[in-house]
Amino acid sequence: MLINKRTFPVAECLLLLVAAFWGTSYGLSKQALAFYSVLGFIAIRFFMAFLTLLPALVREYRRGAARDWRVGLPTGAILFAIFVCEIYGVLHTTAANAAFLISLCVLFTPYTEWLIFKRPPSMENFVLAGLSFVGVILLTTGSTVTLNIGDLLILGAAILRAFMVTVTKKVASDKDLSTLSLTCIQSGVVSLGAAFVIILFQPETLRALPMDMEFWLITVYLVLFCTVFAFFAQNYGARNIAPTRVSLLMGTEPAFGALFAVWWLGEEIGLTGWMGGGLIVFAALYSVFPKTAREVPAGVREPKSAV
Repeated sequence: MLINKRTFPVAECLLLLVAAFWGTSYGLSKQALAFYSVLGFIAIRFFMAFLTLLPALVREYRRGAARDWRVGLPTGAILFAIFVCEIYGVLHTTAANAAFLISLCVLFTPYTEWLIFKRPPSMENFVLAGLSFVGVILLTTGSTVTLNIGDLLILGAAILRAFMVTVTKKVASDKDLSTLSLTCIQSGVVSLGAAFVIILFQPETLRALPMDMEFWLITVYLVLFCTVFAFFAQNYGARNIAPTRVSLLMGTEPAFGALFAVWWLGEEIGLTGWMGGGLIVFAALYSVFPKTAREVPAGVREPKSAV
């Protein structure tokens, strides 16, 4: 019996938008850190995201849903670790190094998927991940990748990103918890984690909130587009498509970051850089539009996607 898959790749397209927004986040986060500490910035950003999504979580809980809210705790803890590594890394390394190293999550994800689900991804996924990696190398040709503390932190964030999409797929699938509520819980965990670490280990960094309008405009943008929307889309994708494909689509981030750098920052990118960006986008688009039909044995139903 011939069964058609979904006609429009909603999850994949949302993840491409996430990559586009995250491509702008490195430079903007670096600007915000000129006004406030790393953990303070993380706490503010995710507390604002939590408050934005809290009405959705409360409404869902009152309807008798969201009873599986605990699944957001482990993934929220991983997300907190990702942002500690990533924001501290951005503070101590260059944007080019950060874009290169964070994209290694594309290569790490097949192995985290193999480790957690005990089944190897398809050879096609490995080939496309390798193609994306070649694209990242070409995109960052000319940058100096030296493993200082910032580079090592970004590398750690890349490994944690790979675990994030895989663990989300494992713990959140078929649970009574919407993607909005999951994102809200994760944001709350990150905000509380940052505040706890500040109070316990860095009380001297506590000071009055920044009053500069530039800081708050950047923060609002990052909250709405790079946090609320981005993690909603990432959670939706992680619950509906394979973890390796999620990571592959997110691997287009350096290409979008390059476009942002040219348009906003006035940076120049050579021919090899554009070739690399083209390879990354090609690999992602190839994964977005797989075969639209496949053979399913008689009597076997197509599994429904989680919502």
